[in-house]
Amino acid sequence: MSTSDTNAPTGPDSAAAHPRFAEALRRLGLDVEIRRFPEATRTAAEAAAAVGCELSEIVKSLVFEADGVPVLVLMDGSSRVDMELVRRELRATKVRRPGADVVREATGYAIGGVPPFGHRTRTRVLADRGLLAHEVVWAAAGTPYTVFPLNPRTLIEHAGGTMVDVREQAT
Repeated sequence: MSTSDTNAPTGPDSAAAHPRFAEALRRLGLDVEIRRFPEATRTAAEAAAAVGCELSEIVKSLVFEADGVPVLVLMDGSSRVDMELVRRELRATKVRRPGADVVREATGYAIGGVPPFGHRTRTRVLADRGLLAHEVVWAAAGTPYTVFPLNPRTLIEHAGGTMVDVREQAT
């Protein structure tokens, strides 16, 4: 990627991460490259285009409510979450997508910048096995403009994730 490219990162600077996420990295002893982009990377497609990777190498950190309790689902960027599989996995009566206020309250981050760990509150985390298909995945670093790379097993471990199969199957 050339530095004249309009999607070029402004630099690998851990200070570019959201302060709460930067603190989580420090506490976990993780030294990762935070890449900040001038254009938003709110969606998996935007992030993949900015990074220059496959869509499936992006980690979506999605908040759901299972019987009113927030739960985080980590899913690769090219797949959709099957809410029925999440419901069964959690043995919940109802699973739904909450509003932006619930996401921010539970995680401390806005939709489009939610990282896989470093949240305001401890939530249950489900990680789809599809993430393990890659040596490195990219996830949000707490803002809609920042991402970081990490081995998926390490990412899931630090997120406290339980490995599951909750990917929507093509019909």
